[in-house]
Amino acid sequence: RFSLLLLNLEEYYFEQHRANHIINKGRRDERKFRGSLKICSKSIIFEPDDNVHPIIKIPLRDCISIKAPEDNEANNPFTRDASGGISVVCNQVFLIKERNVIAPYRTVRGRTEHLFQLDVAGKLGDVVQTLHQLYRASCLDKMGDQAAMITAILQSRLARTSFDKNRFQSISETLHMECKAEMVTPLVTNPGHVCVTDANLYFQPLNGYPKPVVQITLQNVRRIYKRRHGLMPLGLEVFCTENDLCSDIYLKFYNCQDRDELYFFIATYIENHITEHTAESYMLQWQRGHISNYQYLLHLNNLADRSCNDLSQYPVFPWIIADYSSSVLDLTKPETFRDLSKPVGALNKERLDRLLTRYQEMPEPKFMYGSHYSSPGYVLFYLVRVAPEYMLCLQNGKFDHADRMFNSLAETWKNCLDGATDFKELIPEFYENDSSFLVNSLKLDLGKRQGGKMVEDVELPPWASGPDDFLQKSQEALESQYVSEHLHEWIDIIFGYKQKGSEAVAAHNVFHPLTYEGGVDLNSIMDPNEKVALLTQILEFGQTPKQLFTVPHPQRIVPKLKSLSRTSSHSVSLTESPVSPNEESFEDLTEESITLAWNNIAKLKLDEQYKIHKEAVTGVAVTCNGSSVFTTSQDSTLKMFSKESKTIQRSVSFSNMALSSCLILPGDTTVITSSWDNHIYFYSIAFGRQQDILMGHDDAVSKICWRDGRLYSASWDSTVKVWPCVPGETPSSKKHHVELLAELEHDVSVNTIDLNAASTMLASGTREGTVSVWDVATATALHQLPCHSGTVLDAAFSPDSRHLLSAGEDCCFKVIDVQTGMLISSVTADEPQR
Repeated sequence: RFSLLLLNLEEYYFEQHRANHIINKGRRDERKFRGSLKICSKSIIFEPDDNVHPIIKIPLRDCISIKAPEDNEANNPFTRDASGGISVVCNQVFLIKERNVIAPYRTVRGRTEHLFQLDVAGKLGDVVQTLHQLYRASCLDKMGDQAAMITAILQSRLARTSFDKNRFQSISETLHMECKAEMVTPLVTNPGHVCVTDANLYFQPLNGYPKPVVQITLQNVRRIYKRRHGLMPLGLEVFCTENDLCSDIYLKFYNCQDRDELYFFIATYIENHITEHTAESYMLQWQRGHISNYQYLLHLNNLADRSCNDLSQYPVFPWIIADYSSSVLDLTKPETFRDLSKPVGALNKERLDRLLTRYQEMPEPKFMYGSHYSSPGYVLFYLVRVAPEYMLCLQNGKFDHADRMFNSLAETWKNCLDGATDFKELIPEFYENDSSFLVNSLKLDLGKRQGGKMVEDVELPPWASGPDDFLQKSQEALESQYVSEHLHEWIDIIFGYKQKGSEAVAAHNVFHPLTYEGGVDLNSIMDPNEKVALLTQILEFGQTPKQLFTVPHPQRIVPKLKSLSRTSSHSVSLTESPVSPNEESFEDLTEESITLAWNNIAKLKLDEQYKIHKEAVTGVAVTCNGSSVFTTSQDSTLKMFSKESKTIQRSVSFSNMALSSCLILPGDTTVITSSWDNHIYFYSIAFGRQQDILMGHDDAVSKICWRDGRLYSASWDSTVKVWPCVPGETPSSKKHHVELLAELEHDVSVNTIDLNAASTMLASGTREGTVSVWDVATATALHQLPCHSGTVLDAAFSPDSRHLLSAGEDCCFKVIDVQTGMLISSVTADEPQR
């Protein structure tokens, strides 16, 4: 019956002793109960073996004296005695789980005496000494001083103990590291020792509860995440299944170094068979329909530090349905759904106007909402029927008032729309398969409402025939076309670019600054009392998820968009993937496979090398038969190198300005070069002379491409131009009035371009680091992506046109998903690559 939930928040359970609880000792009606005495940091708890009798909890702050009954030093309330008996006199006690029923605690006020007789009398001295220390801590006026003293006692106990190596699964295991930590479960933490070997991760609780050792086989670990716990980067959560909702262990360390060392060891161990997904890789899977809306939201919550083990950072899900009165739920009508582009607080315009008026009059730091959309209280509001002990723990042994309980879906939704301080979202359970949280199957006495009605099951909307049907329809709503088309708007608010800054203000999405990651630096607060008060306030108020996206989240590609887009080549190139979902894609590879792919590039071996230019080589083109290589250079020359004789056969200079690129037209008769003198030169291989000049730009021509009778030229004049160019023909007769087929305008100088294999898309890279993807047929930009911190030196499409590789002055290689515009891989080299 005992659990850590019987403790107060931030309280520790230290040790237990078998004992008798004696009532009315020495009198005719003396009674004796067998059980276990638990010593906790803020209370004494006695758990009787007989379930009929209540658990007794005595707060140390309410104790009058703690002494051995036969001791003559009456003036000293803290003494020892060899009899094994401890007398505790207090003025308040809590009786819990009477007749083994989960119910609000019964408080007994007034002076009472409790005698506990330990089975092992020799332990009495240590127990009384511990109670003496803890009593002194509980009597300190300030919470910070109490916490500091209790922490000192805890650390002293941890320092005197170590992990019991006899608990290893095998005698051949090799110890890697051992440190102190706490195992985190909802509302409580349990201190102990962490130990990791070459085969297992162990946690041994200091108190041996709920079992002597928690053991996790490293081979079974599927994912491991660093967590922010209590606003500090001290948490680590380990998953042995693919179920994102429930982890196998959540640990909180006392310093970052221990956490990071353990993370690195386990991550290194499992990297051979585990993919550590990023928000971007999940986004791509979601956009293409490879994972559901529900799965995507779970992944985002996980990446944003939301965990079921931390009620102050519990996974957050959106209200989806706005209709709780109709007899039939119509998922084809937009009005059935909540507006996902707004936070809950902005859904009601009248309420929002009142909040904005207050916001404008408020001194800095300003915030629009006085409560959060996710907090421990809100989570347990929804889950009280299946987790009543958590609610009792959070609310000091009481349930909430019956009229404030989760009584009805319609009432709760209405209050979220109209309530002055109610802006809560939902939790994942509303879109899962277990409906028990909607039913009072434990027959809890949750109180009586004003109308005299008892609080029982949650009242469902008319369109739901029962709890299971309600969840089924909620799941259908979450996966509906409307939500698929608009879910990205909600993600922008909760996890994305509208979470902070000016975009948050414009979206009416500003909460108290302390709820945001980085909103307060606990290490900078020296006053322990201020720190404890602040931490308690934040943990109870709720926390905003870690920001995952800083640019607008793209919309999901849904079937409806595909069918409408077939009339437009522009839309088709965006929505139609050239590779089927079953084929392996770059972003589906494991991190290890991607690393190997990059490493393979580094393993390329040099075959031969020749220095034929005085300055940097800017372009290389090989004839179809492979016999000759043409190169351009910043030394202003075009050179022809023979592979057979390994000699330079020709060297041509068109002007005294650098040449920037070259290409050979089909048939190996003409070489085209671009120059910094704003011109494009046509050189005849057969005749060994310049054939013509195209003067098409107002600044240096940086790169040229040719495909299917068209020449594409990029320039520092901020344009890419498309010209007709058929092999065997030159523009000589129309030198001054060549037909311009298209012009792609940019904001800054264009440094490089590339065409995909089908000649349907063109990529351009600018001096400011932007990579753009253009639809060639319509001359419109599909994506404009800030990829590099300096000039984009080169860009190239993959053979299947799904990905675009770019190299920048910032020494980075980047891989972009062409369909969605998302960055899916990045590697930094030692120097800029071309």
